[in-house]
Amino acid sequence: MSWYKEAVCMRCGRPLDGKFYDACPKCAEESVNVNYRTIYDLSSAKLPAAETTQPGIYRFRDFYPLEDSDPVVSIGEGNTPLHRLERMGKQLGLEQLWMKDESKNPTMSHKDRLCSLIISKALAEKAPGITISSTGNQGAAAYAAVAGLPCVIFTTSNVSPSMKTLMQAYGASVFVTPSMADRGVIMEKLVRELDFVPASGVMSPPIGSSCFGIDAYKSIAFEVFEQMGGQVPDWFVVPISYGDTLYGIYKGMCDLKEMGYIEKVPKFAAAEVFHAVENTIKAGSSDPIPQPSEPSIQTSIATGFCAYHTVQAVKDSGGAARSSHDPEALKMQQRLAKTEGVFGESASVASLVVLEKLLKEGVVRPDEKVVVLMTSTGVKTPEVTDMWVPEIPCIQPTLADFRNAMESSYGIKI
Repeated sequence: MSWYKEAVCMRCGRPLDGKFYDACPKCAEESVNVNYRTIYDLSSAKLPAAETTQPGIYRFRDFYPLEDSDPVVSIGEGNTPLHRLERMGKQLGLEQLWMKDESKNPTMSHKDRLCSLIISKALAEKAPGITISSTGNQGAAAYAAVAGLPCVIFTTSNVSPSMKTLMQAYGASVFVTPSMADRGVIMEKLVRELDFVPASGVMSPPIGSSCFGIDAYKSIAFEVFEQMGGQVPDWFVVPISYGDTLYGIYKGMCDLKEMGYIEKVPKFAAAEVFHAVENTIKAGSSDPIPQPSEPSIQTSIATGFCAYHTVQAVKDSGGAARSSHDPEALKMQQRLAKTEGVFGESASVASLVVLEKLLKEGVVRPDEKVVVLMTSTGVKTPEVTDMWVPEIPCIQPTLADFRNAMESSYGIKI
């Protein structure tokens, strides 16, 4: 039985008026696009036992806006590992550092959680298809394939070749538009005129993904709580685009607090690229203030926009926001791979870039427990990694040739 009650505007409290993926019309009249917030009655709620017949993230289905009779579309998302990063922690000067590795999801991304729930809702509502404006996320395509629904993806000409292949392999109809803004224009036509369900945000200025889909990220909070033996970290650092994932994890932590499992919600740090959350908070504003942006190798989070709910989660948790710049991300990607054996997407390692900055500033203390979110794998964007990996030398089968190449190409003297 779902404990879902209703959805209201985060800013003005107005009940859901229209589609679950739309902005509040009252706040839009004030030129502020705001998402809705789902509300649950958790007065008698408890986390389910580990043993369950529900697949993937649906062990926690009572915490989602699903009817008992609604079908679920799952390919085993969730239950991702929580690694202790001891060597990286020592390098950063942090005693207790963990990484929640979302690259272990079926399509190697945290977005599998959201796509699973959104497409389950679309199936329950008998939608004719799914559409998404994306830099290459193929989770929607994979879950749409399982649901038997058409999936239309609008992307840009600089999409990673690996991601393009994956999107098409799952059967999606993929289209390139002249500009990033054009993706949203044509996607909205499919939503408004053809009744397709959007698996990404459809509003401009953006509000993030639909309030129902964001709730899937609460499962990350529940899993971390269990994996840490009934505890939560002092800080949770999350790479963000508009910030849906950060807000969803924050909501899950708030659920744990409301149910009495924890006394205090962690502080949330937003790892961004163009200072949108950071500068909005510095300006003393709750309404997002867009920032200038430019092309970045951290494609998945390279936006000058943020969502209202993200600013609120960072502020209400007592957290912080800092930016990761491309040279820093490249160095951290290499450093993480060679230190912990984890190959993260350039946008994913923004969490570690920002954590290091917060430690140097004294915002995060060395004795605090920190979890960073690894959103996806570097395997998806080999063209980025090619910027720092050396060319593979071709050698003659002699020790002399081997020794020379080891020193000249890898800096190792044998």
